[in-house]
Amino acid sequence: MSKPLENRVAVVTGASRGIGYAIARQLAAEGAHVIALARTVGGLEELDDEIKAAGGSATLVPTNVCDYAAIDRLGAAIHERWGKLDVLVGNAGVLGKLTPVGHLEPKVWDEVIAVNVTANWRLIRSLDPLLQRSDAGRAVFISAGAVHKGIAYWGAYSTSKAALEALVKTYATETATTNVRVNILNPGPIRTAMRARAMPGEDPNTLPAPADLARAATNLCLPECCQSGAIFDFQDGTLTAR
Repeated sequence: MSKPLENRVAVVTGASRGIGYAIARQLAAEGAHVIALARTVGGLEELDDEIKAAGGSATLVPTNVCDYAAIDRLGAAIHERWGKLDVLVGNAGVLGKLTPVGHLEPKVWDEVIAVNVTANWRLIRSLDPLLQRSDAGRAVFISAGAVHKGIAYWGAYSTSKAALEALVKTYATETATTNVRVNILNPGPIRTAMRARAMPGEDPNTLPAPADLARAATNLCLPECCQSGAIFDFQDGTLTAR
């Protein structure tokens, strides 16, 4: 029996752990060849072992998403080997430092904006032509509920994710008449290392696992997903245009 993403190619950033790792593994299980990006080589190798053990395939790209020249080279390499891209999952992100806005160090601010916003713009810039060559290009970017709450001390992270949402919704509007569909995924509280750093007193066993989210996220990557410019809130299971 064929799989829903068979013969399709997917890029996942931040794929060495947490949400990105789980989504990459799930996409591979659904038949996609996964191009997995992350800085941590060991995590990528573990992902590759899992994917291959389950009968899937992957290409590992150890890189920092802020190496923008490498993102451009990635686009060229994908074009040369496959001539198209079917799925893009912009997951890589950093929390920064939880502190009053006026106390944020410029280097922390710059890193959060670079990883959470600029890197995703560079991915779009490099990979949109390849998504356009797919019969059903799908792009999903990971946001956060903090965007809409104005939570104290989360200024850098919240600002970066708000900017990301604006970027993604603009991209969705610009691709509305094409075969590309672009959406935002708000995971809510998930059992990840980033969540543990942000909420050290929280019991992680009370939170959904990344694998639970990955199964829902995969639906946004399928050719059958027709919605674009929407936010999928995993916590309440709603897909809403905002």
